[in-house]
Amino acid sequence: MQLFEPIQPLADRIRPDDFGGLIGQSLTKQISNIDALQSLILWGPPGTGKTSFAKIVAKKSGLHFEETSAVMHATAKFKSIFESLSKDHLDRIIMLVDEIHHLNKSQQDIFLPHLENGSLILIGTTTENPSFELRPALLSRCKVITFDRLQLEDLDKILQRAESHMGKKLPLTLEARQHLCLMSDGDARYLLNRAEELFSVTLQEAMTIAQLKEFTPKRAAVYDKAQEEHFNLISALHKSMRGSDVDAALYWMNRMLQAGESPLYILRRLIRFASEDVGMADPQALQQAIAAHKAYAILGSPEGELAIAQTVIYLATAPKSNAIEVAYNESSKCATFYGSLPVPKKIRNAPTKLMEDLEYNKGYIYDHDTLNAFSGTNFFPDELSRKSFYRPNERGFEREIKKRIEWWDRHRKND
Repeated sequence: MQLFEPIQPLADRIRPDDFGGLIGQSLTKQISNIDALQSLILWGPPGTGKTSFAKIVAKKSGLHFEETSAVMHATAKFKSIFESLSKDHLDRIIMLVDEIHHLNKSQQDIFLPHLENGSLILIGTTTENPSFELRPALLSRCKVITFDRLQLEDLDKILQRAESHMGKKLPLTLEARQHLCLMSDGDARYLLNRAEELFSVTLQEAMTIAQLKEFTPKRAAVYDKAQEEHFNLISALHKSMRGSDVDAALYWMNRMLQAGESPLYILRRLIRFASEDVGMADPQALQQAIAAHKAYAILGSPEGELAIAQTVIYLATAPKSNAIEVAYNESSKCATFYGSLPVPKKIRNAPTKLMEDLEYNKGYIYDHDTLNAFSGTNFFPDELSRKSFYRPNERGFEREIKKRIEWWDRHRKND
């Protein structure tokens, strides 16, 4: 005997039943061929309307609809649905698979024969890049529709819809209402869950921001340390430092830290940046990054984060040069292309009598015995013409290095 009826969540009660009711999405072009009932992958951040969109498609199709979850349901659930097709005399069904990226590759294969014979219209929702998470065979049979992160004005419109449905206003000051939208971080589902809690309280006065913070937890930042958002944020940090935008670099650094990224991962990327984008324009950059790594290992969190910030500031404001990376890549290609050219005899050591007889080290000039400690010897293989891999620029310490190289080039022998 059921003692009580489950209460339908507010988010479900105000779910739109037509495409026009979806707030914050410009999907006109993407849904222009929706009548073709093509299988779909709906990709976007949490709480942006993907499930609502899928249910609208199912309603408009008039087909039998099965709603499943890759998190809650195992392979047996999907197989049982396909077995029921013939039992229930159904030629075609629509199946929603929420969080489809949680299915492994073999589980995704279950859908392929049914997609191929036309008995299944699959709608999968995912918060992660389908290119990384879905098999090419599955992805090629589906149309990908992208959903945008909801903006603050979109979230406020959703609150207005909730207030209209409930027949009353949220007990919040204007500032607290705006802060609730900000706390939701683009997630309408989180916003409506918090709003539902607020509708249930009775207050003498509207709740302030401080009271709201005590009442409701802040939504966890959207971040996946293994997939696209992870790479998006480190790319933003790297490019901000490369572009000498110190303030943006600090912002992206904190976005990663607050989302739970490992500080050691950020530090490893800073060490790489010091060589890749600063290099010899400021040779101290690499030492600064390594010192920050050691400082964090000693201090840990939260004290060690200051060393990370110091290094981000140092690297972002340092003179920039990618001459080391260019030189490394070009010299690597050259070494690979020309293969195992022999070392010239004059720069080989001759520790044995046989090597002396073979004229190893013959004609070698000890640079320290010459004027300016520079003999001008060509150290490339005899079969290889001189190459210029490292080309310093006019920024920072590389300006001095460039002067040295130009002097050596003028005084180098041509043999």
